[in-house]
Amino acid sequence: MNRTRPLTRVVYVVSLFPCVSETFIVREIGALIARGVDVRIISLKKPSKDLVQTDSAALLDRVRHPLPWPAAVAGVARECVRAPATVLRAVGLVVIDGWRRPMVALKSLAALFRALQHARWLRDFDPQVIHAHWATYPSTAAWALARLTDRPFSFTSHAHDIYVENQLLAHKITDAALAVTISRFNVDWLSARATPAARDKLRIVHCGVDMENSPWQAGTRDARSILAVGRLDPVKGFETLVDAIALLAQQGIDVDCRLVGTGPLEQALRQRAGERGVADRIEFTGAQPQERIRDWMRSATMFALPSQVAADGNRDGIPVALMEAMASGCPVISTRVSGIPELIEHDRNGLLVEPRDPAALADAIRSLMADPALRSRLALQARRHIEAQFDARKEAGRLHALMQEAADAA
Repeated sequence: MNRTRPLTRVVYVVSLFPCVSETFIVREIGALIARGVDVRIISLKKPSKDLVQTDSAALLDRVRHPLPWPAAVAGVARECVRAPATVLRAVGLVVIDGWRRPMVALKSLAALFRALQHARWLRDFDPQVIHAHWATYPSTAAWALARLTDRPFSFTSHAHDIYVENQLLAHKITDAALAVTISRFNVDWLSARATPAARDKLRIVHCGVDMENSPWQAGTRDARSILAVGRLDPVKGFETLVDAIALLAQQGIDVDCRLVGTGPLEQALRQRAGERGVADRIEFTGAQPQERIRDWMRSATMFALPSQVAADGNRDGIPVALMEAMASGCPVISTRVSGIPELIEHDRNGLLVEPRDPAALADAIRSLMADPALRSRLALQARRHIEAQFDARKEAGRLHALMQEAADAA
């Protein structure tokens, strides 16, 4: 293979930028920029009023949001005239794929509309790769843009985008110059459920941790504090954590839990804590700046994330919050779900329990509280593991090399 030119221009397509729950994308983009790549971002949705993290704010001048309605319609109409067959094929595949799921089809068509309006700008920018995060609407948009502009298309799949939804996955994996996922579990899943070609086509690139901003803190920590961070939805299993804390309280063991995040289960979790008699032991903080979460990770006794498979089949991939806790020196407890055992090896760099098992989770919490030597041993091995396998800069370097190969092959 003869390299034609260094990778210097990449466009990312995401659902929303900035997004408080997707700081890993910000780190990845920042690492690529540090390697000399001019990265621009197409956000399919208008900016929200949610908390904007400091790292995200530094990238805002690189983002293109949906255009005003007249300009958007004009841009889409221009592409329909310029390449009607390509547009019709993309629309047809989306409709055929989603005819039994009308809302999915409508959202996919909306993603196409929001992508096509940027096509002329994209040709002017002339990216060497168009990359999407998530195998749903962002990758549908990136796939269509790549076909319209004759640029290489790549995407990264994570969790709900493959466990719950299958939006043209076989087409995307086949058409992609580069198909990435975040775990070996996902490779097996997609090979069995999307296309056998996934086993050879997919490349694993982990979401990672910014090690420069994750100083080691293994010394003095609070005596009985639990930190939990994540969206308050079914896949995180926080109801199991509430029940475990209640079991510990019944045994005369008091712990304080700080639960960081927002989501649809917040009220139910608050109610559950009250019914179990531990409302005064669990602080619901809502969304918080990344800097504050890092401070809490450096002082908590342990970090707990009892992930589980939701009723609809959704589940975590490999939660970045676990990686961040491990990097900071905070001992972690999680569950044997999806790719988490690829991050945590039980009793070596963390503790693993079965999902939906409050008694097992309570036992693990009690073990860590009672054994400082165990906490220190697990924390040290966890830091080493993150440094070796989940350093954001190293993983971005791997992605950079894979994107370069995709650009060279185009």
